[in-house]
This record gives sequence, structure tokens and C-alpha cells, in this order.
Amino acid sequence: MIEPDPMHAGRDAAQPPAGDQTGGPLERLTREAERLEDRVLPHWLRPTTPENRVPVAAAIITAVVLQLALPPKYGLHPRWLLPGLELLLLAILTGLNPIRLTRRTRLGRSASLALVAAITLDNGFSAGFLDYDILTGKASGDASGLLASGASIYLTNIIAFGIWYWELERGGPFARAAGQRRHPDFLFPQMATPELAPPRWSPQFLDYLYVSFTNVVAFSPTDTMPLSRWAKTLMTIQSMIALSTTALVIARAVNVLK
Repeated sequence: MIEPDPMHAGRDAAQPPAGDQTGGPLERLTREAERLEDRVLPHWLRPTTPENRVPVAAAIITAVVLQLALPPKYGLHPRWLLPGLELLLLAILTGLNPIRLTRRTRLGRSASLALVAAITLDNGFSAGFLDYDILTGKASGDASGLLASGASIYLTNIIAFGIWYWELERGGPFARAAGQRRHPDFLFPQMATPELAPPRWSPQFLDYLYVSFTNVVAFSPTDTMPLSRWAKTLMTIQSMIALSTTALVIARAVNVLK
């Protein structure tokens, strides 16, 4: 009986089975390179998959519905003009990028900014008209109608500024997907603690909508901090609109119900 050579047996035991590259030097080197890349350049700074248009399109349509649901006296006239313009711009943007935001054009950028500006302008005037009526005693004595009007303006405010943050942060969705800008305008928790974030995380529209929602509910940043001056300015304006409208509407509604 031939006994195995101890030296050969040791070498054989140290080597992985044929076809098993799990512990191979090349794969270990690749994994180490990926970990090093994650430490040096997090995924949210790298080129990523283009965003889906559906969430932001749904938010825009919701804003148009809320605008048209307001009483005519709380909107610019003709009442259909700005909501109609917003739907037209949305149709143009959808034609350029039906599902994924893959085609970057100057027309698309201009249309996107014009659309969110139209929503903000219409909602800003609506908030101003409602506040004026309450302060001058011309507001309706219908508490439920006042609360409904205030809620429409409040929700539209969340949508409009959520789109602003999404459109402007690090140059907008196209620039973020291309990994063109390294300095963020908002510091999300996943950026500060990447070990708690899912692999390949990067901010999407719903993240910016959440920032907008928490800003008007708390009247200040919560878990996501604005870093750039324009972000701080927009958050301040949004909080002022929300605070003034909410305080006046609730106060008037309570007074009516007494």
C-alpha cells in the first residue's frame, strides 16, 4: 500500500477544489477593490441607473388635481391656464423620456423648471388669496370648506418643493445619474452612515418628496440637512408658506366652529 506524501497532501488541502474560485486570489482581490472603492467613492456619487419618470409624473398630476379642486376665487384666472400649461409641459417631458430619464436635452431641462415654477406660482397665489380673505374677514364661514382649501394648498406645497429639491440637488436627476457633481446639496442619513444603507443606494424622487413633507410638518429640517444656500433658502420659503397658511386656516376654522 502506497502512503500519500505528507507534503503533497498539505498542498492539496490548502487549495480549493477545481472550479471553486470562492477563495481564489483574483476574486479576493476584486472584492477588496470593491470595498476600497466604496470607501473612497460611495455609490451615490457614481453613475447610476436613470430614474423612473412615473413617481414624479404622478405627483405632478396630483398637484394639478389639487389646484383645480380649489374654489375659483383662490386661483389665477383663467383658472385652467396654469394647470393646462403644466399638463402640456408634462406631456412634452413624457415624450422626451417616457419611462426612464435617459435622454438629456436643453428643452427637457427648461420644460421641467417651467413646470415646477408654474405649480409653485399658482399655489403661492392661492395661499396668498386665502390668507388675505382670512385676515380681512372675507373668508367663508364654512369651516370644512376652509380646511379643504387649506389642505389642498398644503399638499401642493409639499409636491412643488419636493420637485424643486429633486430638480436642483446636485444638478438634477440627469447629472446625479451621470455622477457629475460630487458636492451634495442635501445630506441624507444614508450618506453619513453608508453601512446602514442598502447596497447601491442613491437618492430618488421619493426621498426628496419626503424631505419636503418633513420640512412643512416640522417647519425645519429633520433627518436630512440642507448644505447649500439655495437649499436653505427654499426650505425657509416653504416653511413660511406652510406655517402662515396652516395657522390662519386652523384659527379661522376653530373660530367658525365656536
